[in-house]
Amino acid sequence: MKFWSGKKVFVTGHTGFKGSWLCLWLQELGADVTGYALQPPTTPSLFDVAQVGQGMHSIIGDIRDGAALAGAMQAAEPEIVIHMAAQPLVRYSYIEPVETYSTNVMGTVHLLEAVRKTPSVRAVVNVTSDKCYENKEWMWGYRENEAMGGYDPYSSSKGCAELVAAAYRNSFFNPEKYNEHHVALASARAGNVIGGGDWADDRLIPDILRAVSAGLPVTIRNPHAIRPWQHVLEPLAGYLQLAQKLYEEGVAYAEGWNFGPNDEDAKPVQWIVEQLTQQWGEGASWQLDQVDHPHEAHYLKLDCSKAKARLDWHPRWSLMLALVKIIEWHKEVEHGADMRTKTIAQIAEFTRGTQS
Repeated sequence: MKFWSGKKVFVTGHTGFKGSWLCLWLQELGADVTGYALQPPTTPSLFDVAQVGQGMHSIIGDIRDGAALAGAMQAAEPEIVIHMAAQPLVRYSYIEPVETYSTNVMGTVHLLEAVRKTPSVRAVVNVTSDKCYENKEWMWGYRENEAMGGYDPYSSSKGCAELVAAAYRNSFFNPEKYNEHHVALASARAGNVIGGGDWADDRLIPDILRAVSAGLPVTIRNPHAIRPWQHVLEPLAGYLQLAQKLYEEGVAYAEGWNFGPNDEDAKPVQWIVEQLTQQWGEGASWQLDQVDHPHEAHYLKLDCSKAKARLDWHPRWSLMLALVKIIEWHKEVEHGADMRTKTIAQIAEFTRGTQS
């Protein structure tokens, strides 16, 4: 991907799980990366463990501070902006709904206002979530033209962020006036991402790994809930392909895009738990949590036909292989390995197109 060599890229949320993987990948591609985010959200964190900040300009800041964000972006003079900063957890959004909306909705407004004030920007990828869709518990995948919605504050905030992006595209980055503003804005919606280096609370894979590492049984809430699981590198590859298309071909790609796994990798929670505990070994086991919990979607899938047809984007790693790679990564952490090197090695393996 020679395209990225020397490109100036501004990434929000670079200290998070997905942001850390993306920034390491961009560094390996030769991009000049500036990140803007809060301190890493967990201890430990992938950002610290893999020393992500070594090869980039890292700015600690809050996307709810519009002036600081705009100043940082103008100073960086990026050509490409990838917006991933967010409050990313459904259950936390029930506890802190105001923080969730202010970060996910007004944060997106501040980001797009900063783009308006930064003449160097040519391409913007606004990352939201598969949960932006109004979930009707269908057995089939949601397409990009489905209605936005959201039962819980997190999902609703992501639907709102999509509406914000659409309004800015119509009002300020209108495709019909591309020759005046030169900005192509798209949204990217991904499924449940998994991978090494995720230590977030209330997410299935980190919860499993914490339990098995401590020798405790894994407690799960919704064993039959089906999610579109995929390794984190899958949607990141889509974001990179989309950003390149936006930069090179402009408004033809300035719309919403789904990046999810193949149908066979939309699996129930219980299947994931059983596979991971079996692969980890050492007597790992699981049990059902009997406590009442806030509402979470039972069935959610994405239809990614458009990305496959128009971007030639396709999942590379099966879900089973993704789980193997997660176990490998976390076993290396336990053995005190150089995790920057290990993480970059997994990126290299992924880009070689390993199939399983």
